[in-house]
Formats: sequence, structure tokens, C-alpha cells
Amino acid sequence: MMRSGFLFSESQSRIERLQVAALVGLMLIGAAFVFSATMVTEAAGAAPWYSQSWFRQMVWYGLGATAGIAVCAVDYRIWARWSLVIYWGTILLLIAVLVPGIGSMRFGARRWIDLGFFQFQPSEFAKLAFVLAQAHFLSRPVDELRAPIIFAKALGLMALPFFLIMKEPDLGSALVLLPAGLVMMFVAGTPKRYLVRLGIVVGVLGALFLVDVLFAPHNWQIKLEDYQRRRLLVYFGIQPAAAPGATKAQQEALRRQQFDDSHNVRQALISVGSGGWMGKGWRRGTQNALGYLPRAVAHNDFIFSVIAEERGFVGSVMVITLYGVVLFTGIRISGQARDRLGKIMAVGIVMIFFSHVFINIGMNIRLMPVTGVPLPLLSYGGSSVLSSLIAIGMLQNIHIYRKAY
Repeated sequence: MMRSGFLFSESQSRIERLQVAALVGLMLIGAAFVFSATMVTEAAGAAPWYSQSWFRQMVWYGLGATAGIAVCAVDYRIWARWSLVIYWGTILLLIAVLVPGIGSMRFGARRWIDLGFFQFQPSEFAKLAFVLAQAHFLSRPVDELRAPIIFAKALGLMALPFFLIMKEPDLGSALVLLPAGLVMMFVAGTPKRYLVRLGIVVGVLGALFLVDVLFAPHNWQIKLEDYQRRRLLVYFGIQPAAAPGATKAQQEALRRQQFDDSHNVRQALISVGSGGWMGKGWRRGTQNALGYLPRAVAHNDFIFSVIAEERGFVGSVMVITLYGVVLFTGIRISGQARDRLGKIMAVGIVMIFFSHVFINIGMNIRLMPVTGVPLPLLSYGGSSVLSSLIAIGMLQNIHIYRKAY
């Protein structure tokens, strides 16, 4: 206990300050632009200050920072010993959210548990629980990783939350698990032949899935939620196939539907492009203010478009630079970790963070299909903010204890 307390007392001089500074910058930007994205109507301004989104976001920042600091107080090896308990706890929550009456339905998906004051999203915490459990499992001696049964178990740890999150459905959050899991296995020393074969299988299945969704007759298609299928069609620029013998009116209706389905992405791209070099100014973005960028998603899924319109190319580069600092300091923490457990865990957290940033910004500029993956610390949302800051707290934990033996 004295040793642990001594380490924590020294941690003030051993935290990764550059990463903390980047996080503070992201949170300040997040609060400012959640305010800008939501305070565009008289009704929003008339609401009490304590119920406004920007204030709630700041509360989540405070709670998340507190949770992250609390995570730093306990050596990450102790957290790893409890990793399976945490993992199975989140699995139970992922099952519970699918139960009508427990999980609440919003936007055609059952992803949240309504706690009254908070819409709790288990999938955000399941990603971190998976990284913790997978890192603990893979930190065994490298020779053991050559056994096919160990590889199969590692895949099982990844597949279980993947399919439960897909069932909600939440394709974006489920896909985030794949790069994190595969990179963790690679860093841990899993034989490359296993990973190559897995990559080939995943690639072939992914290609067959897309061919089925985009081109197969309706009665042969894999079962997907209608909005998911339409998002993929929008991304690939393919108009939904009309039924045989469809009238001109029906074909025209399909074209209108395709145009409507692409509205969010189209307006987000216009927002990004219209910002120019320096932007239109804070709270002066016309796409958001006039409602072209839908207000229901401007402060979460499309917060990057709001920033790009109001602060332009310079503001966008600043945001990406801050994320780059967080990611590269995370990689450095992984390289300096005192053991394989810390190294693998840090890599997994960095990959989760990177996947969120890449997918969200990608869908704002039409490089990726719309999936609803939040932009860490910028998108509005309690679960996302809490899980992101707890994950960063774990990275700082690995850095703090890197010289402890």
C-alpha cells in the first residue's frame, strides 16, 4: 500500500502532460461548438441554463475527468485482474439493452438504457472492457499464442460483443472492435499466418456482404435494418432497385427517397466546404443556423462539420492536430510500457480512439458511410465522454507506472 501510494504521489510529475493539454483543448472546443450547434433557436435560448446541452456536456467532462483520475489511482495490473468481471458485466448490459422495457428505442435502434437523468449506452463501455480483457488474455507468454485454441478464444472475446452490438443494431460501434482486436493480436505476437488467414476471410465476407446488399434481389438480401441499407446505397451512390414492372411514378419516388436519404451527408459536406480557410465565425455558420444541417445531429454525429464551417480549414487542422497529439502520445506510452500487458492495452485504447476519429470525420467528408460513431470529446453525449476520458485515464495509468517494478 505504501509503495502504491508513493507511486501515485510521484505521478504529478510523471503524467503525459502533452496528452493532457491536447485533451483540455479538445474539451474546450467541444463545449464551445456544442453551444454553437444547439443555441441557434429562440426556444433553445429560453431553456434553463442547467438543462442546455453545452452545460450538460461540461458536467460530463467534469465527471469523466474525475473517473479518469480515479482510474489512475490503481495500478493497471490490478484493473487487468478484474478484466473478465468487467467484460462479462458489460456483456450482461449489452444483453439487457436488447430487452424491451429495459432498452429504449430511438432512431430505429435499441442502444440505450434510460436512467431518467442519463441515456446510458453500454456499447461505449463495452469497447473499453473488451480492450482490458483482450489485453489481459493476450499478455500470456508468446509461445502460448501459437496454439490455435488460444487464437480461437481471442476471437471469441471479440466476436461476442461484436454480434451483440450489431444486434442493437449499431454497425459503427461494432466495427470499431475489429481493428482494435486485430492490432492487439498482432502486437502481442499472434502468428502472422493466423492473422493473414483471418484478414482474407474477413475481406471475402465483407465483399460478399456488400455485393449482396447492393446488387442482390430483394428476397436474397441479408437482413438489415432499412436505414442501414439505405445508408450504404447512399455511400456507394447506387439508387435502390425498383421492383419489376414498377411505374414511372414509383421509380421517381425511389429517386426522391435516395435524394432525401443523402440529405445529411450532402449538407455536412457543404458545411465543410463553405468554411473556406478561416471559417464564417463562431455561431455564424449558416448551414447549422438555418437548419440545413439537421439540428438533431449537428451537435453529435456532425459536430466536425459545424467546426469546419465556423472555423474553416485552419480550425479543422487544429482539431486533427489535437487528436494526432493524443494518438501519438498514446503510441509512445505503449512503447514505454513496463510489460506486455501495458503495451497491448495501450495499443488497443489508441486503436479504439483512432477508429472513432477516422470514421466520424470520414463520414463528415463522405469518405465513410454514416454510422453514428461519435467524435471523442467533441460529439455531445455522456456515455461517449465518460468512456473516452476513462480510456485516457487508463493510458495515463500505464504511463505513470511505467518505471514501477
